[in-house]
Formats: sequence, C-alpha cells, structure tokens
Amino acid sequence: MSSISEYFSGLFTGIKSLLLGMSVTWKELWTKKVTQQYPENRDTLVISERWRSELTMPHDENNEHACTACGICQMNCPNGTIKVNSKIIETEDGKKKKILDTYQWDLGMCTFCNLCVLTCPSNAIKFENTYENAVFNREKLKQQLNHEGSKLREKKKEEPPKSPEGGLKD
Repeated sequence: MSSISEYFSGLFTGIKSLLLGMSVTWKELWTKKVTQQYPENRDTLVISERWRSELTMPHDENNEHACTACGICQMNCPNGTIKVNSKIIETEDGKKKKILDTYQWDLGMCTFCNLCVLTCPSNAIKFENTYENAVFNREKLKQQLNHEGSKLREKKKEEPPKSPEGGLKD
C-alpha cells in the first residue's frame, strides 16, 4: 500500500514541478525584451559611463601630454599590459631629465581594472567607453598611446599665493 501512495505522491510532485516551470516559461514569453539589436542600433546605443574599454593618453592641440614617464602605471598593472619606455636627455642647463619615449598598451591582455588610471600622479591616461574593439589580428590590439613627436606639457608658472589682505604672503 505504501508503494502505491509513494508512486502517486511522486507523480503529483512531478506534475506540480512541471506546471511551475511552464508558468515561468509562459510569463517570460510575455515580458518585454531588453535585447539590443547591435549593430543596427549604433546611433541610439547607450553605453554606461562606467564602461571601460580603451586606454588613451589625451594630447592637447600642441601635441603635448602629461605623462612624466614615472612608470607607476606599469608597476601597478597586474598582468604587464603597460610598457613605459623612457630615455634620459640633457637639458640646456646641463641637467639630466627623464622623458617618455614610447607608451605601449596591449588591449588583448588588459583586464580593465583601472589601477593604472587611479595611480597615475599626473592624470596622463584615462579609459574611454568605446565599445568596438574587435580585430582579426592580435597585433592590432597593441597600441602606442603617445603620438609621434609628442612631448611633455610644460607646467605653467603659478603666482605665489596672496594673503587675505591682498598682499603677497611671506
């Protein structure tokens, strides 16, 4: 007698489970879909501001950047995506100065962790939220971020701070 009751109990449990699953399926059939029709919707596609996909080094109209070639971004990169190559030059007054030679970044190895941007003391690099990075050749994922012939942006001379009375501070 107990085997017959176990049989029907298992049968009703299975039917209940089947109906519950089918109700979820039918509800999903009528819900609004949020699938984007990419690439047809490129003009209307909205990318989140938090999206990070391409590291850039902004240059101004004079082809100048803010990178001092300190290498902090390279040291903080968890998988060696960034290679900062610098060279030593001698200035007019005879002092030696380190300048940026090449700044290379490998998009194919990057984990987009943003540690390089957060630790950069001169805010020389930033992530853009572009989204089309597909290529057929991995070599195209390796990029040089500093432009050809670019140089370090000169710091503007700042005026000494003024006291509240309007005169210069001692």
